[in-house]
Amino acid sequence: MTISLYGMSVGSFVPVLESLSGILGKGAAHGREKNLDLVNARLAPDMFTLKQQVQIACEHARSCVLRLTGQAVPVFGFTEAGMEDLQAGIAATITFLKGMDAAAFAGAETREVSIDLPGDLVIAMDGLQQLQAWALPNFYFHVVTAYGILRHHGVNIGKKDYLSQVGPLICRRG
Repeated sequence: MTISLYGMSVGSFVPVLESLSGILGKGAAHGREKNLDLVNARLAPDMFTLKQQVQIACEHARSCVLRLTGQAVPVFGFTEAGMEDLQAGIAATITFLKGMDAAAFAGAETREVSIDLPGDLVIAMDGLQQLQAWALPNFYFHVVTAYGILRHHGVNIGKKDYLSQVGPLICRRG
């Protein structure tokens, strides 16, 4: 069986971002009802805010596919201020991902990919390693942390909201 890096990346990022958008929608309604500033909420004082978690998740998705297709990764300027802005950022990321040409991923598995770290350090890897060891774990970490922030502040969401892409796969036996 052959699985393309296009399918593994775009096919993983898009449905989870769609779920994240739905979760943020519930968070926005809860925040209005309870007069809570969830955009700047965090789980611990030294952790990023909900806004930053969402922005970084979107950045990891975009950066990953750009690296896999051999393109330069720009510095992403974040301007989102509220829940609606965050959802617009997610929508723009989904549009960007869906606009990627699957053919551009040819050879991505072995494409040299590096990520500069502070000082004189670099993460040197190939495309498959970048997707498996860096992009997907970081992406899911920030999405799950956003989910955790919302749950911590009383938003009525559960696993079915996080895994909303699984719903169409559920059917009766036989």
